[in-house]
Amino acid sequence: RAALASAHQCHPLPQTLSVLKSTPQVRGMHTIIRNKETSRDEFIFYSKRLMRLLIEHALSLLPFQSCTVQTPQGQDYEGRTYSGKQITGVSILRAGETMEPALRAVCKDVRIGTILIQTNCNTGEPEPHYPRLVILMDCTVSTGAAAMMAVRVLLDHDVPEDKIFLLSLLMAEMGVHSVAYAFPRVKIITTAVDKKVNDLFRIIPGIGNFGDRYFGTD
Repeated sequence: RAALASAHQCHPLPQTLSVLKSTPQVRGMHTIIRNKETSRDEFIFYSKRLMRLLIEHALSLLPFQSCTVQTPQGQDYEGRTYSGKQITGVSILRAGETMEPALRAVCKDVRIGTILIQTNCNTGEPEPHYPRLVILMDCTVSTGAAAMMAVRVLLDHDVPEDKIFLLSLLMAEMGVHSVAYAFPRVKIITTAVDKKVNDLFRIIPGIGNFGDRYFGTD
């Protein structure tokens, strides 16, 4: 993680990154969830709202093709239809699983898998614990180490790299660069990008430990 933190500094953000438009509403929700004084109930409520917007934004980047349907009035309507195959969501436990309801709410019959990646207490490095096999979901990405490990698991299970969408509520610039450098065909989608991480590899200004704040274990 230390090596990742020192790489790709001052590089322009990659073209594979798509950031949700920072409207006053989105900025306002970020203000609430970043505020250390925000109650757990409010943190959960506004995090869920951002997750829904993030998922909707990600779906807008999927491949669509033209199609014609007939309305109840017997008129033709020129529309669009999803041209890919079935969508699968994969959450990185534990914070990533909080994004599953938002995905289920907008993707009918979506398949959901999980990957558990925990940090080794002795080395500080992420380690995969089990894959349960693609929209790859985690709430924050700092150095990108855990996200890259999760992408590698998907690739090892024959998921094409260009079919992987990495979704996160908040990412650090170094995490974006690390993932994009290692996997240049993975699409990276987030609601905001912060510039720095501290010595503990936490995003600055960040939102703190998302899992602890969401589940009330801080």
